[in-house]
Amino acid sequence: MTSTVTVKDTAQVHEDAVLGEGTTVWELAQVREGAVLGAGCIVGRGAYVGSGVRIGANVKLQNYALVYEPAVLGDGVFVGPAAVLTNDEFPRSVDPEGRLKRGADWEPVAVVVEEGASLGARSVCVAPVRVGRWALVAAGAVVTRDVPAYALVAGVPARRIGWVGRAGVRLVEEEGESGGGVAWRCPQTDQRYVERDGVLTEA
Repeated sequence: MTSTVTVKDTAQVHEDAVLGEGTTVWELAQVREGAVLGAGCIVGRGAYVGSGVRIGANVKLQNYALVYEPAVLGDGVFVGPAAVLTNDEFPRSVDPEGRLKRGADWEPVAVVVEEGASLGARSVCVAPVRVGRWALVAAGAVVTRDVPAYALVAGVPARRIGWVGRAGVRLVEEEGESGGGVAWRCPQTDQRYVERDGVLTEA
């Protein structure tokens, strides 16, 4: 850890964890062994980062967010308050014979959240699942399948209800077509996007 890292008194950061410059870990948060966080991250009060989790730069984990290993978060990801990234595809406390399961008795699976994506408050990502670049998962949504880049998803289970741009604002459809696709525009930045076959790209 560098001298620019801030770890509050009641936080627990394992000596084998790596925290990038300018990262802050707030009260009661826990960062487990082998976790790697990039520069400028914020780990909110009571948040949990599992062993070996990989987190990019400028990531915000809000209060009581739970990020279980082996999750991977890209640069600029936002994880809202009390959001959960799971890691057990077939969760059981005991095996079929009733014996308590240990670490070697199951295979953890990952949630991958790509650059700039946001997970709303109390949303749940059920591993294995991937959330695409700049996507937005609404508060309280339960993600059970991959989310395309720039998609706005909501509900239980989460389904796409629109598109968002890099600013996180819902895109508006433009009249006419753009090179055989549907044209979309961000009302905040005026950035244009094109949708073809359920895939959105920047124009």
